[in-house]
Amino acid sequence: MSRKPLFVRAEWDEEAHVWVATSDDVPGLATEGDTVEGLIEKLKIMIPELLDANGAEQEYEVPFEILTRRFEIAQRKGLDV
Repeated sequence: MSRKPLFVRAEWDEEAHVWVATSDDVPGLATEGDTVEGLIEKLKIMIPELLDANGAEQEYEVPFEILTRRFEIAQRKGLDV
């Protein structure tokens, strides 16, 4: 049976220069990584561990979806401000 993916939010922390991940679906999840790829590898370990620690139903595979968000500014050339 296919399970609904757990939802994880990752936001760029400009001050600390890291991606910060949290999730309402995984109690206690709060971690960070220098890159999104590194963060995902960390989540692959932490999510099952936290689910086990919280007594969640055990399954071999735990699908998760990660939504990243980062705000940037683009500047147009030739405009006097």
